[in-house]
Amino acid sequence: MEKKYPLPPFTMETALEKVQKAEDAWNSKDPIQVSKAYSIDSEWRNRTQFIKGREEIVAFLTKKWENEKNYKLKKELWGFRGNRMAVRFEYEFQDEIDQWYRAYGNELWEFDENGLMQKRYASINDLKIEEKDRKFK
Repeated sequence: MEKKYPLPPFTMETALEKVQKAEDAWNSKDPIQVSKAYSIDSEWRNRTQFIKGREEIVAFLTKKWENEKNYKLKKELWGFRGNRMAVRFEYEFQDEIDQWYRAYGNELWEFDENGLMQKRYASINDLKIEEKDRKFK
């Protein structure tokens, strides 16, 4: 059986490790690598989009990173209990006409017993920024 360490239930140390691993994976901008952290039938809500399963996750992330150039993400653990976490994040990117944005959001995560994320619910807002106002370079 496929496992993604650390496994729940989480401690402060393992919850922080899980968040850092997620941040590192997303910053790789490799949709296949990122998808391996999610269960085969993982359910997502990303903004107003509903995504189910790894194939849809890979397709979503492939399109996302084609449209969001110079993507850079930072995640922060806000809380955890058992197999669940609340995470705050922000990321920056450029669109197709080189306008910079910073996206702010919160995610609710639920993991299965093998450490794979089975649910991810993300609320995200974008803010136009000037290049000089970037935080992540």
